[in-house]
Amino acid sequence: MHIIVCGALVVNDAVLLVHRSPARLAYPDLWDLPGGHVEAGESERQALARELREEVGVEIVAESCSRLGDLRSGSGEDAVHVGVWHVGAWFGSPTNRAPDEHDDLAWVGLSELGGLPLVHGGLPALLRALDGPPASRLVEEVA
Repeated sequence: MHIIVCGALVVNDAVLLVHRSPARLAYPDLWDLPGGHVEAGESERQALARELREEVGVEIVAESCSRLGDLRSGSGEDAVHVGVWHVGAWFGSPTNRAPDEHDDLAWVGLSELGGLPLVHGGLPALLRALDGPPASRLVEEVA
């Protein structure tokens, strides 16, 4: 089983999505939350912090993260378990730091997710809980 984590960074009722490159073997040409595999010896929060740093260049505030839920697909050795996390605060401005994996990133309105080709069809339902009063904020870097 593959254990994956992904993080929902939300600003003004829009969530940051990455577009998986059409050349990717797994889930090509689809939109997803940034994230990736949990490595041996890592907790999900540790993997989330590492993956968001590697993929979009932000440093998350671990205490601001809360689990939204889980998504599952496949079976046997090909089974995938995805832990979906809301990241309430982070340092830095997201940029595409993994151009070999993603060819684009975009802020997408939470109400617009259903119209996109997503890796996980259950993602809009999990993120619906975030569509309301701003619960997240960007942490400004201190010079």
